[in-house]
Amino acid sequence: MADVTNGGAWTPRLSWLALALSLGGLTTALVAAVGTGAGAWAYGAGLGALRYALYAAVAGGLLAVVAFLMSRRSGARTGRLNLLALVVSLLFTAYLGNQIATARSVPAIHDASTNLDDLPQFSALAVRPDNLANIPDEGRRDLAAMDPDSRWKALHREAYGDLRPLRLAASPAQVVRSVEQLVRDRGWAVVKVDSRAGVVEATATTLFFRFKDDVVVRVRPDPARPGGSVVDMRSISRVGGSDVGVNAKRIRSFLADLAKV
Repeated sequence: MADVTNGGAWTPRLSWLALALSLGGLTTALVAAVGTGAGAWAYGAGLGALRYALYAAVAGGLLAVVAFLMSRRSGARTGRLNLLALVVSLLFTAYLGNQIATARSVPAIHDASTNLDDLPQFSALAVRPDNLANIPDEGRRDLAAMDPDSRWKALHREAYGDLRPLRLAASPAQVVRSVEQLVRDRGWAVVKVDSRAGVVEATATTLFFRFKDDVVVRVRPDPARPGGSVVDMRSISRVGGSDVGVNAKRIRSFLADLAKV
């Protein structure tokens, strides 16, 4: 009887602690992201806080399971608290776990393009000075023997070999107008539109951390298709070593929509 009574006293406390940890982890992540986006601290600090947010959420989920088992013995009515703590923990850890898995599945690069042999160039925007600094060799001798530019291209071809120029039947002038409209529809900040040169430059900003990625879309006449166009695109993150595949994903999505116009 004493054990059951003691368990009944402790179970609600564990349930509330589980909920506090789960919600605390989620809240910490949101504050880290919003604070980084607002410039309250460096992006490295914001990303580092996610580790502790994950630890808290996982601990909350585990405690919720323990509290549930204890409630079965003690008869404490804490089912809703345990369920809420567990759901919050699972959803948050699943989301963050997916981001971590994605980061590990792609190379630690932050510059993606449809054309590595003839890269679209920025003119209104500038490529970050350290764009080719710290390109990883991933412990491979073949990559270690390469210069940074060649290493980046090798990693890019392996991870994003599907990124190719888009060929369209429309004229370059028509395509540039479509590109500009799609850019504006996405809420990117348009920096330059040069119909004669066939270039559109813009900056995309992520939702929470407010990371900024610079984008250039180049439209040229298609030599193999009179009257048609060839579209190349490039997207570069301003900060960080790895973009977690975001730039390549942005290019795929944008060109897929452009092909439908």
